[in-house]
Amino acid sequence: MTSLDLTGSESTEANRLRSRVAAELRRSRERSTALTDAVDDDDLVRQHSKLMSPLVWDLAHIGNQEELWLVRDVGGREPVRSDIDELYDAFQHSRASRPSLPLLKPAEARGYVSQVREKVLDVLESTELSGRRLVENAFAFGMIVQHEQQHAETMLATHQLRTGGPVLHAPEPPPAAPLPAREVLVPGGPFTMGTSTEPWALDNEGPAFAVDLAPYWIDAVPVSNGDYLAFIDAGGYDDQRWWSEAGWAHRTAASLRAPRFWERDGDRWLRTRFGVVEPVPPDEPVVHVCFHEAAAYARWAGKRLPTEAEWEKAARWDPASGRSRRFPWGDDDPGPLHANLGQRHLRPAPVGAYPDGESPLGVRQLMGEVWEWCDSDFLPYPGFAAFPYREYSEVFFRGDYKMLRGGSFGTDASAVRGTFRNWDHPIRRQIFAGFRCARDADGS
Repeated sequence: MTSLDLTGSESTEANRLRSRVAAELRRSRERSTALTDAVDDDDLVRQHSKLMSPLVWDLAHIGNQEELWLVRDVGGREPVRSDIDELYDAFQHSRASRPSLPLLKPAEARGYVSQVREKVLDVLESTELSGRRLVENAFAFGMIVQHEQQHAETMLATHQLRTGGPVLHAPEPPPAAPLPAREVLVPGGPFTMGTSTEPWALDNEGPAFAVDLAPYWIDAVPVSNGDYLAFIDAGGYDDQRWWSEAGWAHRTAASLRAPRFWERDGDRWLRTRFGVVEPVPPDEPVVHVCFHEAAAYARWAGKRLPTEAEWEKAARWDPASGRSRRFPWGDDDPGPLHANLGQRHLRPAPVGAYPDGESPLGVRQLMGEVWEWCDSDFLPYPGFAAFPYREYSEVFFRGDYKMLRGGSFGTDASAVRGTFRNWDHPIRRQIFAGFRCARDADGS
């Protein structure tokens, strides 16, 4: 191959990567736009919960992060609006205090993010996607795609908290398929956890390292609403035996009686889902439970929550090859038959759905549906190095955080993978979180 051929090949690959990045940026913006255009300006500036920002703050914050990293850092361009950096710095102002700030009005925020995006697309076309770690394999662009999609899920959670009629609509998810077994045995032995090769992986996902686990059983599907109702009916919320000391203290202080957004109506339970009040569907994964509720249920059921390593081995390890896959079904990016992702259905699918997304061991619905609580603290992997900034992961290590894995129906495919790590306080319930159970292979 001549040097001209090589250059042409490299140029073709770079153009292919640029096209992919542009498509992901466009897709992310379409979702952000849909979530903010679905409500009027009063709703955009209103704070629907002190746990969440006004939707208009999220929108402008998305644009500000894009400007900081892609326009100014990668592109070396002049600032678009340096005067608003402090307003949209998530570490400068708590969510509860953000409505009192002099935020951009909805029309200003929309104009700002559009102006930033125009410059970003120009930077994408003119930037060599090699030679610097921040731009190698378009990492900074991928980081911003994931950031926007993460905030889109946050905005979706805000929609769940708003009052009023439904403004979001989506088709129903696919039905369940037969399950060969309710539990799956994961053999003991080592597997590779984390990644050192995923181009857009975030810093806390690596580096890859070996973990040796004892054999254990794990549920083939997440715990369903029907399963969880049995725990409620058995008095699980009133029996201190099932709760940790911290869990019981929180259950008592917060007067927890059921998952968030559930209300008893005579002899049945109703839930509110994006403005729709409906009977709780027994076959869907339970959602909007905190870590303490999940752990209490697991103890009541004679099980426990999986550790983060156990969850990842069940999701990624292929016993035939001994290697860890990118996703439960293989290395291909998620498709509509693999998992319930991307706000496609606005609800979890029934337990047992998505057989094409099953792991080699026979564990189903590990990606999408609900974030799954794991009984592990958020800690760095051996050899962790913060990149490209400490505030994404490092400042949260060794705090009061429990791990969440797998993504929810509101998580985009670009913002989740078999190695992706999410975390939150163990009392949080506004997030789209559920769980599955595990138990030791010796029965203990």
